[in-house]
Parts: sequence; structure tokens; C-alpha cells
Amino acid sequence: MCAKRIMRPTRRVEGQWERLKRWLEPGLGVKRWIVALIFATALIGLGVAFILLDIYRSNPGSDFLAILSLAVFPRWLRVLLIGGIGIILFLISIFRLNKALLAPFVKPGEEVVDVVAAHRRLGRGPRIVAIGGGTGLSTLLRGLKQYSNNITAIVTVADDGGSSGRLRKSLGLPPPGDIRACIAALSHDEDLLTQLFQYRFRAGEELNGHSFGNLFIAALSGVTGSFDQGVLEAGRLLSIGGNVMPSTLVDVTLVAEKEPLTSDHEIRINGESRISDIPGHISRVELAPNSPTAYPGAINAILNADLVVLGPGSLYTSVIPNLLVPDIIDAIKATRAFRMFICNVANQPGETDGYNYKQHWQAIEDHAGDGLVDLMVINDYYDCVLPENVDWVKNGEDLQVDVPVFKADLVDYTKPWHHDSYKLSEAVIDLLEERTGPLEMLSTDSEVLEAAANEISMHKGAYDGN
Repeated sequence: MCAKRIMRPTRRVEGQWERLKRWLEPGLGVKRWIVALIFATALIGLGVAFILLDIYRSNPGSDFLAILSLAVFPRWLRVLLIGGIGIILFLISIFRLNKALLAPFVKPGEEVVDVVAAHRRLGRGPRIVAIGGGTGLSTLLRGLKQYSNNITAIVTVADDGGSSGRLRKSLGLPPPGDIRACIAALSHDEDLLTQLFQYRFRAGEELNGHSFGNLFIAALSGVTGSFDQGVLEAGRLLSIGGNVMPSTLVDVTLVAEKEPLTSDHEIRINGESRISDIPGHISRVELAPNSPTAYPGAINAILNADLVVLGPGSLYTSVIPNLLVPDIIDAIKATRAFRMFICNVANQPGETDGYNYKQHWQAIEDHAGDGLVDLMVINDYYDCVLPENVDWVKNGEDLQVDVPVFKADLVDYTKPWHHDSYKLSEAVIDLLEERTGPLEMLSTDSEVLEAAANEISMHKGAYDGN
């Protein structure tokens, strides 16, 4: 239990007139076409008016035409009546037509203007690259997708356990587990299809333990002819707000040098899934083969980003493996983007036991060198109960690192060993805005913000990385 609870935005009831005014907000790309449509309608009306005027003048004594033209009223009143009725019918027709055409793409209860506004503003959001893997990266992505559709998740491919490891051994594919979780986290449509993508079989000799999403990506890889194209098609199917890509397509194995508690000598552990099983201190990890070639799309995304985020996630098995690809490190150091490292909330047994935030940062520098990021983000709230054998990643005034440090309450109160997606993404965007100036928000409408918060609270921490 925790001493605090998350405060969510209150819902605001929006009337028909407020919804109508929202169509006139800047940036929707609608006003220009409304003006063009009005002008085109006016031209058509002018042409029809010439014909009607000619008929009226040809039959000056017709009682029917006199009634039809409202001749009993003054001319200025006729203009107001006919013009007003025309404008009302025009607006009703346009909005009803839009609603009918967009009905297949709008969920029940949603307004068309909200969907259009979100699509336009997310499309102009900052270009964000998030590097890591596992549950930590999925948590971050689930929050960031409320601010931008220009997100690229770069994921480690060193996993060799669970469903991913079995597919890797049997089909020779890069492990799809972390990639699948990131695709699901970036999906804006958390419907049955996304739940199916995350479904894990619990019975059957061959299927037991497999995730449907992993099998689906493997099948798409076979259909498209390559793993990266299979991942791309899976993302399109789930309508994700961005891209998910591996850090490398080389078949790599994560190797750790560890000092076990029962021995004075370091041992080498081959395989990501075995590292945390042996208690002890990790002194270093590396990839075999060494210095694999980076995935070209990942390099391009980093170099063109506005923001590059390392973590959160398992330090030695999710974050650092991406930094063992030399081209990834070179791209991070060369980019003009704002770069930050998000430290974990709690330590991971068998991997970072007893680590404080300075030791997390020291591990990054030991493997990737200095000058990698501009800022480090850490949690400073500890008034929650953690599971047994899990400790907080503590901070203190005596723990100094060579980069600026931002501290905030970033804990998920329901699972305090994880970050809260909503608070973490909000902090990340606020820090980016301090550097670049105000970004265009998704919406100032509290109803939209509440929907985002509710979605995050429903799905945070729900995905397994294998």
C-alpha cells in the first residue's frame, strides 16, 4: 500500500456549441476545406440563381413563382430567411456526412472532432526514440503515445528465454517477445485484437507458454520474407502510433561476467535468461558475436529524433545490450536530440541487487562511455511497500554523477516496483518542453486527458516481455 493516490483529471461535459467551435480550432486542417466548399456551393447557387431569375422574369404574373420567391416579404428579409435556411442545412449536411463516413473509425461515444484533432496533433508530435526492452520500455511507451505518433522503440534482441527463446531456436528468428510487448503498448486501439496479440497459451505440449503475438510475428516474417518486415506489418495491423524495430538483426547472445556469492572467481554466463538465476554481482556484459551491425532504421531514427530516452528496464539485460551495438552508441552521441536516461524505481534481484542510482549510471558509462545523455531521471518517492527481496533504487545528496539529475514521484502506487506510465511520460514531455519550448498538446480537453489516464491505468504492468 502507498500513502498517495493518483489524481485524475475531471470530466467536463461538452455541449453541442462547444463541439461545433472545436471544428474551428487551428491545426485540424478542416477550415480551409469548409471555406472552399462554401465558395464552390456559392458558385453553384449563383449559376442556379441566373436560371431561376430568367424564369421569374419570363413569367412576371405567375402567382406560384411569387409565393415561391417570398415576394410578399421585403427583399432584405427574403435574403436573411433563404440564406439562413441554406447555411443551417449546409452545416447539418456536412457534419452528418462526416459522421456517416467516419463511423467505421470512431468508437461509440467518441466525437468525430476529437478523433480528427487527436490524429492531427499526434502526427505533429515530437520525434521520440525510446531504447530498451521488457516491461519498462512498454510502460514508457504506453504513456508517450498520448503525446505523439512519431515514436520509435528500439528493442534488444538478446532474449533467449520463454516463448521468444523457443522460437529463436526452432526458426532462427530474432526473439519477438519484447517487440511484441512494445507493439501492443503503442496500439491506440486496446480492443480484442490487442488482447489477442498478448494472449499466452496455457495448455498443449507444443503451444504451452507461447504468446499468440510471438507466433503471429513469426508467421508474418515468413510471409513477408524478413523479420523486420513482419514486425512492420504487425504494427500496421494494430494501428500503432510509431514504429518498433530491433537494435540489430544479427543473431546475438548476451554474455555476462559475474562474481557469484559462493566463489571468489568470476564466471561467464551465456544467455540472457540465465544471468539473474545465479546470485552475485555483474561486472560486465557483452554480445557474442562482438560489435554487431546496427539495424539501419534504428540509426536513422536516432539521428533525426527530437528526444532519445534510455530505459527504463532491466539494466543489464534490456537497456545495456542495445548499447553494445557500436553504431547505436555513435548515433546517440552524434544526434542533436535531447537525451535522457530513466533509472529504474526498484532493483532487480540477481541483476542489480543493492544498486543506487549512481551505480546504475556507472554501469551505463562503463559499457558505453561518457557523454551519452544530457539528463538522468530518478524516482524520489519511497512511501510504498515493496515485495520481498526487492529494494528501492535510492538517491541522496552524497551520490553525485556527472550529468544533471531530475527527481520526481514516478511510482505506480498499485505496483510500486514499476514506474507509472502517466506520471513518467508527463515528466519526460515537461523536460523536453523546458529545452525546446512548449509542444502542442494532444488536447486541452480534460475529457481526452481522462480517457488517456484511464487507458494507462487499465493496462500498465500487464505485459510479459518473453
